[in-house]
Amino acid sequence: MTATPNEDIDLTELGRATSEIEHAEEEARRRAIAERSPFEGLQIDPEIDFYPEVADREPGDTNFQRWGLDMHPQVSLFTAGFLILFLLWVFLLPDSSSEVLQGILSWVNNTWGWYFILMGNIFVIACAYFAFSRCGKIRIGGPNALPEFSTPAWYAMLISAGMGIGLMFYSVGEPMYHLNSPSPYWGVEAGTEAAGEAAMATTFFHWGLHPWSIYALVALALAFFAYNRGLPLTFRSVFYPLLKERIYGPWGNAIDILTVLATLFGLATSLGFGVSQVASGLNYVFGLPDSGNSGWLVLLIALITAAATMSVVAGLDAGVKRLSQLNILLALGFMVFILLVGPTLFILSLFSQATGVYMQNLLGTAFWTETLVPESQQGWQASWTIFYWAWWISWSPFVGMFIARISKGRTVRELILGVIGFPTLLSFVWMSVFGGAALDLQLRGIQDVAGAVSEDLSTAMFEMLQAFPLTTIASLLGVALVISFFVTSSDSGSLVVDHLTSGGKLDSPKPQRVFWAVMEGTIAAVLLFSKDGLGSLQAAAVSTGLPFALVLLLMIWSLQKAFSRELDLLEGHYDAEEYKQRHKELIGMNTPDEGEVTAAPAPGGGGGGG
Repeated sequence: MTATPNEDIDLTELGRATSEIEHAEEEARRRAIAERSPFEGLQIDPEIDFYPEVADREPGDTNFQRWGLDMHPQVSLFTAGFLILFLLWVFLLPDSSSEVLQGILSWVNNTWGWYFILMGNIFVIACAYFAFSRCGKIRIGGPNALPEFSTPAWYAMLISAGMGIGLMFYSVGEPMYHLNSPSPYWGVEAGTEAAGEAAMATTFFHWGLHPWSIYALVALALAFFAYNRGLPLTFRSVFYPLLKERIYGPWGNAIDILTVLATLFGLATSLGFGVSQVASGLNYVFGLPDSGNSGWLVLLIALITAAATMSVVAGLDAGVKRLSQLNILLALGFMVFILLVGPTLFILSLFSQATGVYMQNLLGTAFWTETLVPESQQGWQASWTIFYWAWWISWSPFVGMFIARISKGRTVRELILGVIGFPTLLSFVWMSVFGGAALDLQLRGIQDVAGAVSEDLSTAMFEMLQAFPLTTIASLLGVALVISFFVTSSDSGSLVVDHLTSGGKLDSPKPQRVFWAVMEGTIAAVLLFSKDGLGSLQAAAVSTGLPFALVLLLMIWSLQKAFSRELDLLEGHYDAEEYKQRHKELIGMNTPDEGEVTAAPAPGGGGGGG
């Protein structure tokens, strides 16, 4: 509608037209979600060939395909062989293996602690740059791509895959530990109200911006190179701007092998925490063996892993999606119950106060490295912050690939802010409810939760529940929630690992997924059965996190190069014919007929039609 200088614009008509456009866009989004094909795995079928030099390559085109298998030979065989030898070493030589693992852990903590601290901050800064710079307007899948999941379902899967077991295991135990043994950074007396405030701020720091920034970066890189560049949804694809076609050679194989190992050890650590908490809950309710009984833990891992394999076979829509939504409903119900029967006003006030303290001290805690702490007080950071950062880095391929698979149609800004913002806020609320309830009990002398934590961290939540009504029901709900998160993590993790070891194949055999689900459980069981138990799991996670942090740093460089090229294409600084050839599938544009003259779009007008 165009108005002449003598005409008034009909604002009513303009408003109606705007409303119709918005309604049409919303209807298109709803239809895209409702009519998409069911997901059988995390794989995608690339629809474009952006890089002509590898246009003839297909996911899994060099796979070994015999005896019911469809696997990338180098990645699968090396990874499986290494893991089998590693597990035999730990099982048959428990004393020497434990000594070596603990030695590696001490070396990493003492030598490379500063490195993990810096890496964590670099990831946060990179996320802020990509989200708020021109890169933020790039859309995953192309300018006209639409989301394949509703926003509530998207958030539910983010939370379930991202931190489910950890939130259950540490929500009570970590604040209680920091209450009795506060970080030297704060300079407060243990067991006091000031220590309680510092404990919650420290917990927020470990579960806030930093871990979710790592996940967001990995998810962003994987999603962009799969949906906008047509490369397989594997970690090697992220490095195409640096390695070019060599991603299909030894360098690419090495990247995927390291990715698989980091994922498996990071998952095994989480599963070890989860099964320890399940055992403690069953001990409190039914008097069954506690988390100190290694044989009982192995049996529980076997039973829960069996449940996870059934979810694996069901696929993403029938398995992970439904379990994720169930997890969220159970978790919200559990959290609301504690909020209502616990010290409600104290919890709400603590949430506000701890958030302020966290934000006020964010730069200080983020860059603090224990350098000037007396030697007698050193070691706290290695047990907490460094372990957490290494653990999140080890988890990042698994969580990042899962988020990438479900994030088509979202802009870079939307993906980063969504992955960081909502989960961080929800983590703060969750920690405030459970940690705050425990702090109130401890500081008022009602229940000695901190004493239980000093004995066994996995008993913290169930010790706290003893002080509230419906203890048995609440404890059973807690156990059910941990099991559900366990199954979701194992399920999602096996899909990711199978995808990597099948060269990004769209339809790899389901028995392969089952194999990797069993392998995850086996790693957790063998390391728990070892001499140091959870200590061995932590050593494995930190050891793989060290080299993988460097991989993620190179990933940021590669992603920046790709985004610069994408912005050139979108903002008019390109050859029009090249843009149409490479992006025709993304923008629904047909290649011009031979001889047709096409004018380049005006600078700033964008080549994506909107």
